[in-house]
Amino acid sequence: MELHHEFTVPVPVDDAWRALLDVERIAPCMPGATVDDYDGKTVTGSVKVKVGPITVTYRGTAVFEEQDESAHRMVLIANGKETRGQGTARATVTGTLAERDGGTAVSVRTDLTVTGRPAQFGRGVMAEVGDKLVGQFAECLARRLGEPTERTEPSEPVEPSQAAQPVQPVQPVQPVEPIDLLRTAGPPVAKRVAVAVATAVLALVFVRIRRHRHA
Repeated sequence: MELHHEFTVPVPVDDAWRALLDVERIAPCMPGATVDDYDGKTVTGSVKVKVGPITVTYRGTAVFEEQDESAHRMVLIANGKETRGQGTARATVTGTLAERDGGTAVSVRTDLTVTGRPAQFGRGVMAEVGDKLVGQFAECLARRLGEPTERTEPSEPVEPSQAAQPVQPVQPVQPVEPIDLLRTAGPPVAKRVAVAVATAVLALVFVRIRRHRHA
């Protein structure tokens, strides 16, 4: 399925371009995503998706096939596979940036192929969920771009009193919340998704009953 989304961020196009390539910086804005490694071209990580009581985790890589700074155009190819199942996800994402009223308009075209449990909801539901997720990402990105960039202060000699201070414990990393398809889709779409889930469950139960009778 093909999806198209647009959003704007309140910074010049060159700043937005650098920010979108700074994967570690924008990773917290990606719903359900965890970045394990990034070498400037290839991203390794996972995405969690929740469908009712079921949580599906896809692990894989995303590779920047194109980064045209002069045209402000990037192409990302992502591949993932369920960690506990046979489902797969593949996406070719093409992003273009353009100056608009002092800010930047971002256009994202996604050619998405999904197999497994999330695929049963079809293009309509996936498109509406995609709209909500892109909206959340855009809001988060705009907030982060508005934050001041951290600057490294020149090092100063440590006073004895400071050296004697106890070491503060490292805060544990908070687990990433999965993308909840039912909650993200909203009541009208969630109702259709719930019907689809219930139908699938009933069909599975019916098949098992028939197998049991034949046995």
